[in-house]
Order: sequence, then structure tokens, then C-alpha cells
Amino acid sequence: MQQILVCDDEKEIVEAIEIYLMQEGYQVLKAYDGIEALELLKKEKVDLIIMDVMMPRMDGVRATLKIREKLRMPIIILSAKSEDADKVLGLNIGADDYVTKPFSPLELVARVKSQLRRYTTFGSVAQEQPKVYQVGGLIIEDELKRVTVDGEEVRLTPIEYNILLLLTKNKGKVFSIDQIYEQIWNEEAIGADSTVAVHIRHIREKIEINPREPRYIKVVWGLGYKMEDIKGA
Repeated sequence: MQQILVCDDEKEIVEAIEIYLMQEGYQVLKAYDGIEALELLKKEKVDLIIMDVMMPRMDGVRATLKIREKLRMPIIILSAKSEDADKVLGLNIGADDYVTKPFSPLELVARVKSQLRRYTTFGSVAQEQPKVYQVGGLIIEDELKRVTVDGEEVRLTPIEYNILLLLTKNKGKVFSIDQIYEQIWNEEAIGADSTVAVHIRHIREKIEINPREPRYIKVVWGLGYKMEDIKGA
């Protein structure tokens, strides 16, 4: 049974989320600030985290940054702020998704299921012949979910990995921002520009020698992004 950590200083919200998640068969751990969440993560195996932003003692931003130093499970940020800047902040600190309060519990559950499906696929290791994709010095061993660049292993979040895999498997093909969002998030792309751009920037910071002059992921102005089809790769 998958275990979800819900962290919010409003106990009524935590209890409401717990009811809906338990109805779907999930186990729920509860924390009411970032410090409690970090302590639980030391003792429990957690498959996904729902993290509020504004909390006493340690807020969700600092807690998420701490979590991302060691762990890669999906994190869904909850916030009463809906501006694009706040959404970008959530993604910049390592969150995988962002839900604005007040929210529909059913929508939140749907987001949880989507993130867990993606993470389960990302974390699984099949016993088949490994599928390897290569562009220049970039190598993706898909069955192992392993990425190396010039022989050095690169650690990616599940979302980053899936974007990189999509572009690498289709090197030379241009994908619009909406196409990337719909294929990776499996939902309609509404205002997806900042979300996709943040993840692309994170990927570049991890795979490029100089992210400002990328070798691999190129912008095709007015159209979208593509993986450069490096000759001999």
C-alpha cells in the first residue's frame, strides 16, 4: 500500500485530505510543519508528499529544499497564492506539481494518482533487454532510468527524466510547449509555458556544460524545443 505524507498547519485540511486519500486505498502520514515532515521522512517510507507553503517553524519551501537534497519522490505543493511567480517558485525548489487553495479534493486525488503513476514507471526496472538512447555524450538507459553525460551520471526528477526521454527518443523533432506538457502531465495544457520552461532550465543545468549555450536541448523560436540531432550520435 502506497504511503502519502500530508503536511499542512491547518488540521482540518489535513484531515479532509486524509479522508479522500484513504477512500482510494492510500495510507496517510500527517505533519503540521516542515520539521515534523522531515522527522517522519527519517522513519517512514513515503511514496508522495503533499506540502503546504505557509507553515510555522519551517515552511514548505525550506522543507522541500531539504527533502530534495536526498529524496526524489513526487512533491505536490499547496498554496493559497495562484500567481505564476509562486507556481514557478514551487517548481524551482523541486516540486513536481502545484495546487492552489481552495482546491477540489477530487482534483487533488487525481493529481496524486497521476504523479504516482509517473513515479512508479520512473522507478521500476524491467528485466527486458535495456533500451538505450544516445545523442552525443548523452546516454539514457531507459530500463535502468539512468542518465549519463560524458560518462558522469546525472540525477533527474521523474518529470525532468520524462521530458528528456521524450526529446531524446525523437531527436530532431520539434515539440511545442503544449505538446510537451500534454505528453508528460497527461492533461490539457493551460498556461503551461512557465511550467515547461522551468523544467527545461533545470534539465539544462544538469546536462549542459554551459546552459546558456546548450548542446542538446535547443529552442526553436516561436515553435518549441527539440533535441539536437548531433551527427554521429
